[in-house]
Amino acid sequence: MDFSPTKLLYYDHMLLLQSSATLLSFFKGDDGRRALILDSTIFHPQGGGQPSDTGFISISESDIKFIVQDVRSKDGVVFHFGVVEDSDEELESKLEKGKEVSLQVDESRRKLNSRLHSAGHLLDICMQNVGLGNLEPGKGYHFPDGPFVEYKGVVPQNELQGKQSKLELDANALISRGGKVTATVLPYAEAVELCGGCLPDYIPQVVDILKTDVSALTNMQSSNPRIIKFGNNPGCPCGGTHVSDISEIISMKLLLKFGRRRG
Repeated sequence: MDFSPTKLLYYDHMLLLQSSATLLSFFKGDDGRRALILDSTIFHPQGGGQPSDTGFISISESDIKFIVQDVRSKDGVVFHFGVVEDSDEELESKLEKGKEVSLQVDESRRKLNSRLHSAGHLLDICMQNVGLGNLEPGKGYHFPDGPFVEYKGVVPQNELQGKQSKLELDANALISRGGKVTATVLPYAEAVELCGGCLPDYIPQVVDILKTDVSALTNMQSSNPRIIKFGNNPGCPCGGTHVSDISEIISMKLLLKFGRRRG
């Protein structure tokens, strides 16, 4: 299958829970799951430490409802996995390319996922505020069954308890104060400025837009990272969904766990 990248409507409209799209393909995958590919979507696929949205997709001018149970992205194409409600062969035969569809994201799940993801980013800000900015952020896990963020570095043993208390106090003070959360897609140079002067190494400065054998100089252009900004704090690159205001995180309870240095 050869599809153009799916347009991600949540990139610019994180609070959007309903939209319309055009069906490009309905098929049964190698794992037996049925999937829809659309030209655009408001469903956030699992990735970046954030679980996928769920919900349903309705086919226009019919009673067909596709229950979205999982969403994944591969090479820019978003796959909506699920089942057809009250499915039979006649119903599934109506899922034809070109059909207009209506998308509905599960609101409570989206809000919870957004709160947990935003809490992870707020923790990064607090690490800087309490003097732990020397630690390098690593894996983020923003799932309800035990969200966490990993950091690499060394903290003196006699400072651990005090730092945990300061982090929790700072996080809840920021939540109480509130602040607008924005998402903006920017040229690389502007993104660097908004993020305090640097971006992580995994964000490329340029991207290949043609992917042909033409001279590389004609193929490359500046990348356009999506930057999330929490209040007046420096921004950071992120492809996930977030709250609209820091206060919507509600509260944070922190538990620091430390691993031993290997080698």
